[in-house]
Amino acid sequence: MTNLKIQGSVPLDLEGGLVELRGDCARMVPHWAPPARVTPLPVSPSLIHGVTVPVGSARLLDAMSDYGD
Repeated sequence: MTNLKIQGSVPLDLEGGLVELRGDCARMVPHWAPPARVTPLPVSPSLIHGVTVPVGSARLLDAMSDYGD
C-alpha cells in the first residue's frame, strides 16, 4: 500500500468565491504555457495502411443519417 503524503497546506475554505478562483487561476498561468505548435507534414496515401474499423462501429456509423445516407 502506498503512503500518500500531502505536502503544503490544504485550504480549509473549499467554498471560495469567484474572485478567489480567478486569483488562483492567475497565479497558475505561468505553469500553463502552451507547447510549441507542431504542424504535421502531409502523408502520402500510399503510406497509409493497416487501418481497421470494428464491425460494430461501422454499423453504428452506417445507421446514422449524417454518415450513412
